[in-house]
Amino acid sequence: MAKKIILKGTYCLIIQLKEDNNIKVGKKGFINFKKGYYIYVGSALNSLETRLKRHLSSKKKLFWHVDYLLNNPDAQIKEIIFTVNNGKWECMLASKIAYNSVEIKDFGCSDCKCNSHLFRFDNMEISIKTCYNAFRLFNLKPQIFDKLK
Repeated sequence: MAKKIILKGTYCLIIQLKEDNNIKVGKKGFINFKKGYYIYVGSALNSLETRLKRHLSSKKKLFWHVDYLLNNPDAQIKEIIFTVNNGKWECMLASKIAYNSVEIKDFGCSDCKCNSHLFRFDNMEISIKTCYNAFRLFNLKPQIFDKLK
């Protein structure tokens, strides 16, 4: 039997929120989200593919901050950009993406010192371009996760 390869890496979820929403996010309480496009920066140092499929699933226990956002019927993942690596790039990518966006304060960063790991944009193309540029700044090779559907 072939040994399953477990990939590690860092990723960005491009999430469209179709309408303004006041969403309860676990213990953080309610957050007022404006419609638009959001980049959520995350990492999976155990199994990248499993983590990405979990984000895409509608049947999951709400655990991470982003789970609450994705559980909203107006939220949809439009694109997943990732890189396979063993390093901890999540915070560095988030710091670069923050320059061109509106940060959602204290979102997705309870285990680090970042201001946020979720960023809002008005436009999908700009959010994707910002994401790619952040990966390339660190010589990371961005890829598209092709299992969205």
